[in-house]
Amino acid sequence: MIDTHAHLDALEDPAGAVTRARAAGVQRILSVGTDPRSWDRTLALAEENEGVFAIVGLHPHEAGADVDFEELERFTTHEKVVAVGEIGLDYYRDYAPRDAQSKRFILQLGLAKRVGLPVVIHNRSADDDTVAILRQWFDGTVVLHCFSSPALLGAALDRDWYVSFAGNVTYKKAEELREAARQVSAERLLVETDCPYLSPQPVRGKTNEPAHVVHTVAALSEARGDDLEELAAQIDANAAAAFALP
Repeated sequence: MIDTHAHLDALEDPAGAVTRARAAGVQRILSVGTDPRSWDRTLALAEENEGVFAIVGLHPHEAGADVDFEELERFTTHEKVVAVGEIGLDYYRDYAPRDAQSKRFILQLGLAKRVGLPVVIHNRSADDDTVAILRQWFDGTVVLHCFSSPALLGAALDRDWYVSFAGNVTYKKAEELREAARQVSAERLLVETDCPYLSPQPVRGKTNEPAHVVHTVAALSEARGDDLEELAAQIDANAAAAFALP
């Protein structure tokens, strides 16, 4: 199995989390750096741990910060960096001005296009603007991280975007998300923890970590009526294709 979106640098014991993930059958982890300090820590963890890869980008919450995007571009040339992300728009928290979020989003889409990497998208309460910007500015591989907006499903299906589900799809009241998961083709389905956040239902209340992605895969298998092992293998193949993993 694979965890396609974790924040290892936000865990107290990332090395221990990697070890526990392997024991649970999670052999690869994509860890996400969301600001310059996080890029450094995330890439170091990828270099130190076999099977760990890095995704780097400026989170929309940080869009108002003064950031050297030439430094970000240098990070994207590292052999263990497999995507630009998580980038996008967040109109729910509004921690950064919306015009700054849009400008930084478009800038990073241009970077991803230039260096030939997929993008991992953060979208919260910004469906229309997210779709409009992606349609205008990016024609490469798109991963919708922590999918939680069924209104975005039509665009995802139309444009063959990858749709990644996190622990919230396991929650008792998340039937709308499970219905969305049933509509995504098996070839476009991904799974993540978004750890240390969104622990799946069986471990809810505990700190989330990559080993727990197995619960989300199991919930998707049940919701879709898919064989668990076959679904896990398909998701692994999807991730390898989306992120050009070795």
